[in-house]
Amino acid sequence: MKLFESLSRYQPQALGVLRIMTALQFIEHGSQKLFNFPVSVDPHALSGLTTTAAILEFAGGILLALGLFTRPVAFLLAGEMAIAYFMAHMPRDFFPVNNGGDSAISFCFIFLYLVFAGAGAFALDSRRSA
Repeated sequence: MKLFESLSRYQPQALGVLRIMTALQFIEHGSQKLFNFPVSVDPHALSGLTTTAAILEFAGGILLALGLFTRPVAFLLAGEMAIAYFMAHMPRDFFPVNNGGDSAISFCFIFLYLVFAGAGAFALDSRRSA
């Protein structure tokens, strides 16, 4: 269909928007753990592993939102989400809908996609390599 074929020219912009919106959601996870913002209904004390995850989520999310070092950061965050899923969610229940791991799986695969696709439009990576 011609309409959908013509949308291909906007692929870099769509990829950039996907990267930015995913990163903004990811930053929230880190800021909630680190700063209790947005305020958590069930705050937990940070352990060493949780603190590491929170820093990765906050700092990595900022780097992704800016589109800076996108591929290596996305690779690191995809691994973090895979570890988070298997350590924190999978033991609760086999099914992601029951174990609360839906977002960890989605983040993992979006980040993995960014490793291969790059940052798209609106990224500092494109200025850095120029």
